[in-house]
Amino acid sequence: MRIRNKILSVSLFVLSVSLLTSCFGGRATSSSGRGGEVVGVGGGRSFKEPTPYGMTLIKRGFLKMGLDDNDSLWGKKTPRKDISVDGFWMDETEVTNSEYKQFVQWVRDSILRTRLADPSYGGDETYMITEDKNGDPVTPHLNWRKPLPRKPNEDEQRAFESLYVTNPVTGEKLLDAKQLNYRYEVYDYTTAALRRNRLNPSERNLNTDVAVDPNEVVMISKDTAYVDDDGNIHSETINRPLSGPWDFLNTYIVNIYPDTTCWVNDFRNSDNEMYLRNYFSNPTYNDYPVVGVTWEQANAFCAWRTDYLLKGLGREARYVQRYRLPTEAEWEYAARGKDQNEFPWNNEDVKNGNGCFYANFKPDRGNYTKDGNLITSKVGIYSPNSNGLYDMAGNVAEWTSTVYTEAGVDAMNDLNPELRYNAAKEDPYRLKKKSVRGGSWKDPESYIRSAWRTWEYQNQPRSYIGFRCVRSLASSSSEAAKQSRKASKRSKSRR
Repeated sequence: MRIRNKILSVSLFVLSVSLLTSCFGGRATSSSGRGGEVVGVGGGRSFKEPTPYGMTLIKRGFLKMGLDDNDSLWGKKTPRKDISVDGFWMDETEVTNSEYKQFVQWVRDSILRTRLADPSYGGDETYMITEDKNGDPVTPHLNWRKPLPRKPNEDEQRAFESLYVTNPVTGEKLLDAKQLNYRYEVYDYTTAALRRNRLNPSERNLNTDVAVDPNEVVMISKDTAYVDDDGNIHSETINRPLSGPWDFLNTYIVNIYPDTTCWVNDFRNSDNEMYLRNYFSNPTYNDYPVVGVTWEQANAFCAWRTDYLLKGLGREARYVQRYRLPTEAEWEYAARGKDQNEFPWNNEDVKNGNGCFYANFKPDRGNYTKDGNLITSKVGIYSPNSNGLYDMAGNVAEWTSTVYTEAGVDAMNDLNPELRYNAAKEDPYRLKKKSVRGGSWKDPESYIRSAWRTWEYQNQPRSYIGFRCVRSLASSSSEAAKQSRKASKRSKSRR
């Protein structure tokens, strides 16, 4: 009896410890039950999302978003807000020249394959797939399994040559950047889900006592784009009556080659010709962050990266979320680290006890080299923050998906906050401001704080602005609940 009581006491103790050490003391969902009882639907395996290459997991959490003190430079009151964000994957470093070159080369090769299938350049139809394995017709698409010709014939050589231009002065052959247009489509699930956009008029109002006008005309906006006969891109926002669910499929065409001239346009009376000619093209800078990329080009890269991934996956592709730019809230939450510090590191100093700086920025007036760099630096050479992210302060400032407003966080929700506005071409230019975070190699210490906000126009390339991608988690199960279940299983095994 004494032994039995002792065993019972130990079991109760283990159970109580597991309950005390976890906020989730409830039982796990049971799959057992008797006939006639509702026990839930089983079957199928849960999808365990693998870690995306080059990304780190930022777990859900809470953030006091905004600057701790008022902006002493301008004397403005800086808004602060308590917000919560869900977990997401984030690039460990900024997107590099090497990674962006892969995008450029993919677009180049896609154009080349299209031309090789064109009768004007030989008409090799094997570069296009027009039917499935059963011989049924499909939407024509590129055959990436067919290699490009190593010894092109005359027609194939003309296709290659059509993608390049020759400098009439130096004779240098260069890739014709004007041709490098990437077309992609994005379905706007959020707008499609709005109650006012329901196809059935009776579903637009929850108050069933209100008479519904079946002839009500619902106007929606749809982004579309096309290339004219001269190769010019035309982007339009069409306002038209709602006709069906596919009205929310938006089409974009973006010229994706970085603006290398930003090095001389951003800094007048400065000798930056070397960076203009070499920063993107020279392999020496492969591991440096890509610059001269607009907000629109950064979004195009995210869309291509998503498409590139999905084509390499099987059935699991339906669970994977899209690559995208981070929201302003996600970026600040990730930059502050697990202790939510003012800087991505654990103190308010910008260098350690050995005199080494924690980031690439402008430490002193006119002295860009005090931190060991002149312009950008290789990604990842400084220590990461507690989230495993590199260069969240300095090096290059980074685009976010959020539209910039003076109100900032005051205008945002406190749950996964985001302010999104896809400005139409005819909109006032001020509506094309996007939030930029992190500060850059040219900025002083106060600008590289995690909460510092600035902006740039969405179509403006800069030599000090780059980007990194994020991806929402495919599942959003509670990590705390998982730990609770693990503790419960351990306690059962000890009985």
